[in-house]
Amino acid sequence: MSDSDRGARAGGAGAAGAVGPAEGALLVVGDVVTDVVARHRGPLAAGTDTVAAVRTVPGGAGANVACWAAHEGCADVRLLGRVGRDTAAWHEDELTASGVRPLLVTDPRAPTGTVICLVDSGASAERTFLTDSGASLRLAPDDWSPALLDGVARLHLSGYLFFSGPSRALVSVVLESTRARGVPVSLDPASAGFLTALGVDRFLGLCAGVDVLLPSRDEACLLTGLPDPAAAAAELSRRFPLVVTKLGGDGALIARSGSVRARVPALRAAPRDTTGAGDAFTGAFLAALLGGAGPEKAARAGCAAGAKAVERVGGRPPARDPRGGGEETRDR
Repeated sequence: MSDSDRGARAGGAGAAGAVGPAEGALLVVGDVVTDVVARHRGPLAAGTDTVAAVRTVPGGAGANVACWAAHEGCADVRLLGRVGRDTAAWHEDELTASGVRPLLVTDPRAPTGTVICLVDSGASAERTFLTDSGASLRLAPDDWSPALLDGVARLHLSGYLFFSGPSRALVSVVLESTRARGVPVSLDPASAGFLTALGVDRFLGLCAGVDVLLPSRDEACLLTGLPDPAAAAAELSRRFPLVVTKLGGDGALIARSGSVRARVPALRAAPRDTTGAGDAFTGAFLAALLGGAGPEKAARAGCAAGAKAVERVGGRPPARDPRGGGEETRDR
């Protein structure tokens, strides 16, 4: 048994989960958006045309995490998010097809958020996002009820909620409810660019009560001011009980109590689109925790899901085939 898994079993039901599977659902609170994925090869040609393969697919960090958690075996996954009237029915159908129970609020004024994903279809499949958050960041305290925690064993917050006034207020209310119920909370910081605009100290101050932090390499370094991701993960684990830093093709780091306890290697993959790979990791990681795995085993599940994700276009796993014939690929 590794140090990180031993720590999970010794540590009780807090950051890393209790021994054996947890009784209850995963509730994800976060963003639901429409992704327009444009896969091009080589640099963009400024001022003229660049040939690209363009697809419109369902996305959003919170929604992606929920779908991957369901895909990786979590039997009861729920998602609270906010969408516009323009695509509410489509997003609800897509979530349901992925095994997620949608708890979507339809915004009467704002359209569903849209993200343009520019993906270099070369070897790295690196992506750049142009983001119009739309209704997703209008999720607010009035959209929350403590009754949403009924039957919930773990709650996950998308970091995008921290980047608008209404959704920051929602985060405060949600964390108050989870503390009262004793429900553990995980958080993915979501965006180094938005973190810079918000301010690191402000972000960290809003995170009080979070049990598991799941930053990317860039986010961990930004949050600590340290250039080395291992040092950054260790430093963050002085503030959060469990830190799992996602390193993309270099795997993941698990840190507790000021030190790195495990390094989990990535799986080989042939990347087509890295959009949502971190969300896939997070969803599979949380599903494994709820299934009774310790952090290291859960991180291995996360790395395996990330490898699957980068070989697909878009941030979601394959939807379930309603005819019972396995999985199908869906887009709009």
